Amino acid sequence: MAASDTERAQQQIDEVEALSSIYGDDWCVVDEDEKIYCIKISDCLDQPKWTLCLQVILPPGYPTAEPPIYQLNAPWLRGQDYTELANSLEEIYLQNLGESILYLWVEKIREVLVEKAQSSDPEPDIKKTTEEVDEDDGDDFLLDYQPTQEDQTKMLNYMTSENQEDEELPPIHHGNPITDRRSTFQAHLAPVVTTRQVKRVLEKLYENKKIASATHNIYAYRIYCEDKQTFLQDCEDDGETAAGGRLLHLMQILNVHNVLVVVSRWYGGILLGPDRFKHINNCARNVLVE
Repeated sequence: MAASDTERAQQQIDEVEALSSIYGDDWCVVDEDEKIYCIKISDCLDQPKWTLCLQVILPPGYPTAEPPIYQLNAPWLRGQDYTELANSLEEIYLQNLGESILYLWVEKIREVLVEKAQSSDPEPDIKKTTEEVDEDDGDDFLLDYQPTQEDQTKMLNYMTSENQEDEELPPIHHGNPITDRRSTFQAHLAPVVTTRQVKRVLEKLYENKKIASATHNIYAYRIYCEDKQTFLQDCEDDGETAAGGRLLHLMQILNVHNVLVVVSRWYGGILLGPDRFKHINNCARNVLVE
């Protein structure tokens, strides 16, 4: 007899509860209503070299009639690696039709990461790339300030290494999320007057499991330096090409300063094309207006 919707819903609840207790802090609920979850998987607990985020959406027919919809997020995961891993997951699904398979998927991915760590593969290239590439990625504006796309945190560490403790953490405001075709965007804002505060706010935000598991955390800040009558400003795409620059441009147009805006995006498996930039800017504009 085919499982009823109620039985399937109960199976999903049981599986989610079990996984949450097994994986603890590595398990994250992105959206309870949409049944979107994210699991951070790494090759070892102490000093992980290879990590990957498995994002899953549980459709109403799962586990008896439909597979989970999934996305594998890792900066190093490309071409052949992605295909092989995806094929392994499909195979596990087919071998266990009608059963709860997320645990099997997570452990399969971990196995692959452990193999990578033990093999002679060079360490992963950590530079993130966007999962959406536009045909016309020519920028529709020129920034008067072009940030270098090097590791932003390294840069901030360098700028803020001395006496960081005396810098208090500014209040952080969270805007209302915008959801479109399973992608969710949410802006966070904090008043900042030094780069140390920028770093402290980013660290604080990343302590939040949900924010840390976002596919992209795009940010920009503008600080007005009275003494030099100039702006200290920078931005970060975090893999969403050109998004940081657009965000900074919006802040320039609105003439806001002494503020840091971070927009988190949780990718839901459906490409949004240029609409994603509209959502990023709308989120940011709303939180700035608030």
